[in-house]
Amino acid sequence: MARIVVIGAGMGALAAAARLAVAGHRVTVCERSGTHGGSAGVFRRDGFAFDTGPGLLNLPAVYRDLFIKTGKKTLEQSVGLREVDPAVLHLFADGTRVLLPNASRGGVGRALDGAFGAGAGEAWNEMVDRGRGVWESTRRPLLEEPLGPGAQAREALARDPYMPAPARGLAGRLGLVRAPRTLAEVASRELRRPGLVALLEEYALRYGTDPRRAPAGAVVLPYMEQTFGTWYVDGGMRTLADAVRARCEERSVEFRLGAEVARVLDGGGRAAGVELADGTRLEADAVVCGVPCGPLLPDGYAPDGDAPDPAGDATGPRLGRLTVLLALDGARPPGTVHRTIVHAADREAELAALEGGGPDAVCERPTVTVLRPDDPALSPGGGRSTAVLSVAVPAHGTTRGAVDWTADGLAGSCADRVLAAVGAVDPELADRVLWREVRTPADTERETGAPGGALRAPSLAGAGGAFLAPGNTGPLPGLYLVGGAAHPGGGLPHSGMSGALVAELVGRDRQAAAGRTGARQ
Repeated sequence: MARIVVIGAGMGALAAAARLAVAGHRVTVCERSGTHGGSAGVFRRDGFAFDTGPGLLNLPAVYRDLFIKTGKKTLEQSVGLREVDPAVLHLFADGTRVLLPNASRGGVGRALDGAFGAGAGEAWNEMVDRGRGVWESTRRPLLEEPLGPGAQAREALARDPYMPAPARGLAGRLGLVRAPRTLAEVASRELRRPGLVALLEEYALRYGTDPRRAPAGAVVLPYMEQTFGTWYVDGGMRTLADAVRARCEERSVEFRLGAEVARVLDGGGRAAGVELADGTRLEADAVVCGVPCGPLLPDGYAPDGDAPDPAGDATGPRLGRLTVLLALDGARPPGTVHRTIVHAADREAELAALEGGGPDAVCERPTVTVLRPDDPALSPGGGRSTAVLSVAVPAHGTTRGAVDWTADGLAGSCADRVLAAVGAVDPELADRVLWREVRTPADTERETGAPGGALRAPSLAGAGGAFLAPGNTGPLPGLYLVGGAAHPGGGLPHSGMSGALVAELVGRDRQAAAGRTGARQ
């Protein structure tokens, strides 16, 4: 049995802690804040409750596996889990409405044909089929295997696995048309219709990525959603975080909240524990880091030099999310769709603003996601309900493309623009607002430690590896990396996967160390 310290209590860190504890290790979780869950946070006021991070879940199989492997109660026995159907309503400036069913290829095709004309559904589903090719070729190295440090480990994922649609005409037969390199190129070449282009490019924005830079292989994102569906946890995603923490405690994981880790201890060239900000030292046989670990490394060690800079030119400026939490006077109207996406009238203007338009351009022409869950647990009753509006915005800071979200009046003016954009298609919403809470990337940075409050996208193959997260082994032996800042990247499913990968790595390394000790004896 090994002593293991886990730094941070985000979802990936909790998943790793539960798996390590069930393997027989003595696990201590140190979290600088007073709570758990990381980005799966909650805001409560006057009997209302809101998710402050993700509001929906894809790939619930990740957490089903976690609960099966760590205890007797399954995921469904631990939380209320239900499919969101219809999956989403898309609204466009010209009045077009597209209601897409959950996990139904045929239903999606028919809905797109009805909105954009015959052939639209076929074009979309053919592209999703190519997304399946990306999934099949990258699933194992991207999701099911740890990613080691160095260029060699990334080489297999540096090339884009996307196989484009066959080019038509003589140029296609002669091979004179190059494959699309970005998601935006896939959209313009293979989908063509502006509405379909907007549907595809929204996936990149949702994950904090510019579609003009996201690799073509990002078509795997709509494939995953359309194939595995969209799910909601009763009570919000915070309920899932609570259930994972409860599972950790069932397995005797110790939690130290309000315990900020100042540095990882170096014990003769190996991670030997952590030192807290108050000077307390916790010795350990291994350390699992669920936060950006660079500032915590001992002298002489640096993060993987081959890991990309998330603010670098290849991936574009970092993006976060501005979220407007609305307490509403009035029940959720019958037939209201759980998720609605109000598309920007001018996508190019929106992307230009995100790429450095400055504070005056922020939220000027946004694409807005509106979540209206049918969940009485989120409101105090009495005919009241909630809504969460969110838009992609530049991350917080003073670097290239960032915005100082603490500037007086900026958050409020941005929220006003977001409400106005939604009001254009739902005029009654603004009239029913009892109060609102505006949350910016500065709040995300303060609460989760994510630099600039930037979104952490799932790892994507292609673009020379620029969209891969750092690997799961740190530069110091005995140090492991988990969570959205590590392979396989951000998002609830991917964070949960990272926990499984790290637990496997720790077990493998412990077993190898025991074998070496036995051989010497």
